[in-house]
Amino acid sequence: MNIPLQLRTLLVIAFVAAGTLGLMACDRQGPAEQLGESIDDTVEQAGDAIEDATDK
Repeated sequence: MNIPLQLRTLLVIAFVAAGTLGLMACDRQGPAEQLGESIDDTVEQAGDAIEDATDK
């Protein structure tokens, strides 16, 4: 498969730009993500407390 150099360069730039934008978008958390993270933390703490109580 013989892809011209200009097209190959353009494709590489497009993939790098898409990846960069994707990573930047993941950096910001919306209210639903913050709530989900808070719920995850609470469940993890409850699990740890139950584990500690059953170990004694």
